[in-house]
Amino acid sequence: MKKAINIKRLFQEKKYLEIISQLEKNIVNIQNNSAVLNLLGACRLLKGKPNKQDLSFALDDFRKAYLAEKKNNHSKEAFLNFINVSIDLFEYENSKKNHEDSLNNFNEAVNFFEKNKDFFLDDIRTVLAMIRIYKRLVNLDKVNFYLEILIKNKHTSPFILNNYIYNNTFSNNWTPNDFLKYGKLLDDNLPVYSGNKIIPLNKEKNKKIKIGFLSADLSGFHPVTYFLKTILSNYNSNKFEIFLYLNQSQAQQDISTKDLKELVTKSREILDLSDIEAINLIRNDKIDIMVDLMGVTSKNRLSLIKNRVAPIQILWCGYCNTTGIKGMDYIMVDPNLVFENEKKNYTEKIVYLPKIWNSHSGINIKRVFSQSPFVKNNFITFGSFNNFRKINDNVINVWSRILQETPNSKLVLKSSSVLSNNLISKKFRENNVLKSVEFQSFVGDFEKHINLYKKIDIALDTFPYNGVTTSFEAAWMGVPVLTMKGNNFISRCGESINKNLNMVNLISENENDYFLKACAISSDKDYLIKIREHIFQTALSSPLFDSKDFSHQFFDTLRKLIK
Repeated sequence: MKKAINIKRLFQEKKYLEIISQLEKNIVNIQNNSAVLNLLGACRLLKGKPNKQDLSFALDDFRKAYLAEKKNNHSKEAFLNFINVSIDLFEYENSKKNHEDSLNNFNEAVNFFEKNKDFFLDDIRTVLAMIRIYKRLVNLDKVNFYLEILIKNKHTSPFILNNYIYNNTFSNNWTPNDFLKYGKLLDDNLPVYSGNKIIPLNKEKNKKIKIGFLSADLSGFHPVTYFLKTILSNYNSNKFEIFLYLNQSQAQQDISTKDLKELVTKSREILDLSDIEAINLIRNDKIDIMVDLMGVTSKNRLSLIKNRVAPIQILWCGYCNTTGIKGMDYIMVDPNLVFENEKKNYTEKIVYLPKIWNSHSGINIKRVFSQSPFVKNNFITFGSFNNFRKINDNVINVWSRILQETPNSKLVLKSSSVLSNNLISKKFRENNVLKSVEFQSFVGDFEKHINLYKKIDIALDTFPYNGVTTSFEAAWMGVPVLTMKGNNFISRCGESINKNLNMVNLISENENDYFLKACAISSDKDYLIKIREHIFQTALSSPLFDSKDFSHQFFDTLRKLIK
C-alpha cells in the first residue's frame, strides 16, 4: 500500500522516470497486473516526446497488460493504448522493416478485437481506435461496418458522421441521395449555441470585401495549399481583405503555412479556441464571406458554419459533395461537375465558375519534357499515385483486366499517404496479376514524387473518387490520365480536368469503356507519343494552371454574391 501511494504521488508530481525505475525493479511482481503494466507503458510516453524505442517498450507493456487480465476495465484500457501506439509506430518511420513490424501489431489487434468484439462493442473509444487501424489496412468495408454499428446504436456525433460520410466517397454503393441524407443527419447533430453568448453578425458595409478561408490543412504538400495559393497570389488588395483561420497547431505549420500567411491581410489560429470563442473572434473580424476548405474532411469546424460566422458561407476546394448543412449557403463548382437536374441533391445553392472549379498554382520544379517510357522499355507502364483508399474492388478488377490484356505491361502504385498495401496486393494476387504490379513506398520528398511520373506512360484514374491533385500533377508532367464519368461532384473531377485539357477522348463512359480505352491507347504508340507532347505543351496555358484567369473569375463570382 505504501508503494502504491508513493507511485500515485510521483504520478501527480509528473515524475515519470522515477515511476518507470521503481516499476522495472519490481517487474517480476507486476507481470500479471494490467493496471500497473498499463501505468508503466503510459509513463514511457509521458516522460517526454517519445522516440521509437519508447513507443516499442510502451507497446510491449500494453501488450502484456491487455493479455494479463482479460475482459476487465484495466485490460480494456491497455488494449486501447496498444492500438493507438501501434498506429504511432506505423507512422513513426517510413521503412519496410518498420511497416512489417507494425502490420504484425495491427494483425494482432485485429485478431484480438474480432475474437472479443462483443466485449468491446460497447466501448466507443476502442471501436474508433480499431477503425483507425482498418483505415490504415485499407479495409474500408470494416470501417463502414463498425461505423454503421455505432450509428445504429445512436452514436451520431459529428466526428462519427463525418467519418462515415467521407468513407463512403470511396464506395460505389452510395448515391447522391445518400450523401444528402447523412449530410442532413450531420446538420441535426451539430451544436447550436445560445444567441446571448455570441456577438451579432456585422451588418455594416466594409470598405473592402473581407473574405475568410477556414482550413486545418495549410502545411506540407497538402493539395489545398496549391489551390489556395492560386487565389491568394492573384487578388486585388485594394478591393479585398483576406483572413486565414487555421485550425492547426504551431507544430503542424511549416514553410507552406508561412508563405500563405504572407499573402493575406491577417491570419488567426483557432485550434485551441472553443466554438463560441472562435465564432466571436470571426464575427468580430466582420468577415463578409467565409470559405470553408474542408467540408466533412480533416479537423473541420462545421459547428462554426452551423452557427454562422459570416453573412455568406461557401464550400470550395476540399470535400465538395453536399455537406447537408443549412448554414452552408453555396458550393462552388463548374458546369462539368453538377448538372441542372441534380441541384436537388445539394442543400447548398450551386455557384458555377465558368471553366473549372480549381486551378493549380504550379510546381516549383523546372519542367523538362520526358518521352513516354515505353520508347525505352518496350512495354507499357500504367500508374496511379492516388490514396490507396480510392482503390476499391471495381477499380482493381478493371485494372487487372487491362494488365491481362496488355502484353508485358506494368502498373506502378504509390499512395499519397502512409497506408498498407497488403489487402490491395492480395486482391491483385487473386486476379493473377500481382507480378505486374509495382508498389512504390510513400515518398516524402516532393521532387522525387514528381519525377516518378516519368516512369508512367498512362495514368489510370480511380473511381468513384477521382484523383484531383495527382491528375493536375500528371498534366504538369505531360502524362495522360484515363478517367471515368461519375454521378456526383467527387466522381466527375477527372472528367472536368480532361475536358479543360481538351482531352475528352480520355473520358470513359463506364468500366467496360474504361477497359477498352486503356487497351486502345496503350496499343497505339504513335498516338501515345503525340498526346504526351500535346499535354506537356498545352497544360500550363489551360484552365488547370491559368492562375490569373481563375483568380479573376473566383473573386468576380464572390463580388457578385455580395451584391
